[in-house]
Amino acid sequence: MNRIGFDNDKYVKLQSQKIRDRIEQFGGKLYLEFGGKLFDDYHASRVLPGFAPDSKVRMLLEMRDDAEILIAISADDIERSKRRGDLGITYDDDCLRLIDAFRGIGLYIGSVVLTHYRGQAAADKFIQRLNTLGIRVYKHYIIPEYPSNVSLIVSDEGFGKNEYVETTRPLVVVTAPGPGSGKMATCLSQLYHEHKRGIQAGYAKFETFPVWNLPLKHPVNLAYEAATADLDDVNMIDPFHLDAYGETTVNYNRDVEIFPVVEAMFKEIFGQCPYKSPTDMGVNMVGFCISDDEACCDASKQEIIRRFYDASCTVRQGLGEPREVHKIELLMNSLGVSSADRPVVAAALDKAELTAGPAMAMELPDGTIVTGKTSSLLGAASACLLNALKYLAGIDKKLMLIAPGIIQPIQHLKVEHLGGHNPRLHTDELLIALSICAVTNPMADLAIDQLGKLRGCEAHSSVILSHVDADLFKKLGVNLTTEPKYQAKKLFHK
Repeated sequence: MNRIGFDNDKYVKLQSQKIRDRIEQFGGKLYLEFGGKLFDDYHASRVLPGFAPDSKVRMLLEMRDDAEILIAISADDIERSKRRGDLGITYDDDCLRLIDAFRGIGLYIGSVVLTHYRGQAAADKFIQRLNTLGIRVYKHYIIPEYPSNVSLIVSDEGFGKNEYVETTRPLVVVTAPGPGSGKMATCLSQLYHEHKRGIQAGYAKFETFPVWNLPLKHPVNLAYEAATADLDDVNMIDPFHLDAYGETTVNYNRDVEIFPVVEAMFKEIFGQCPYKSPTDMGVNMVGFCISDDEACCDASKQEIIRRFYDASCTVRQGLGEPREVHKIELLMNSLGVSSADRPVVAAALDKAELTAGPAMAMELPDGTIVTGKTSSLLGAASACLLNALKYLAGIDKKLMLIAPGIIQPIQHLKVEHLGGHNPRLHTDELLIALSICAVTNPMADLAIDQLGKLRGCEAHSSVILSHVDADLFKKLGVNLTTEPKYQAKKLFHK
């Protein structure tokens, strides 16, 4: 475990320089469409071990004096209260979260653009909210026949109707809470308005995946397909790049499909297109910073297996489609991997069979696998977490760190006063109890100090965990998977 395969310092340096070069190419101003997560890119850190989750932010901080952030959010997404799957918050709330996060690290937030605006009531309330908070807001409207009718789009009746976003810095980073927010259209609309004002400006796209200079079927690129199985994204050879340069590069279907339209828009705006392919539009330097290809391949295969379990559970919960699982299964078959290549799976299932109840297994940094079973005091996840902390601290597994006298009042509170039905301690309750004991028990304090060592560890549960337990393992940085089944045969699972 924890084998490094990516040079993060090299990446930050190369990526920053590549963007500076692209700014110069367009005469001093660049609209950079930023795909994926700017903060906490844990997918990249899992498939490229050594990639820091905040690498993109670190790269922007290298250019903080030249950069401003523009957040695009779809009024339609606000209207239907669309939520981020990983955080569970609405896109409008995530917009505010992003503003706070950027400001918190010293990056300048220029404004917010509401795309797809057509007078939605919820969008108008959000505009009012942002205005009250002192955030500048601009409206971009729905353009009929977008993106096919290029002559209409690139006209006063198309982009011309959008409000011009006033920007002041050479690099304008256009980001969004999630996909489909209208980032590219925002960039192109700005180019149209800048050109009408006689201001030189250009556009580029920053997507980490797929990695354009890795092979089409490289595990890192296939892991991206697994991660986007619900979006029907498919990696493919960039035919425009191959035709223009005779070089094989990798892109994905949506960028390849939209390129002729983008090319036509550039020609309408500037009279010519600065790019000959979707790959040309990108500035991604990730592929040049892989230091151990085998480590990245192994990590990506593990990610695909994890995505298989995630998709399977999503289907079991009625929130996904079976085709997503089938797609990932095909990717696993193409790489010759299966759940047998994830050691914690067999360990958890064996423990569950032995104890005739839910069980969990966790692989620790030295390769040791610890397990946990369900008891009258602790759920399997809590037991496994406690056993992991004991092992890391060198504490005898049989030593009791939390006295029953501490646990029982918590159980009484849960069941008798808070209306709970499960008296066993969840993982967060376990850690609170352990912290209480740490006041008088040095061994409990030593166990608490091991929590940081769990980041990057692998874990598997024989049943779908509660949101409380799943969220806690996510906070600890544990790569958790579960079997696609519930402990109880109920329709509602809290």
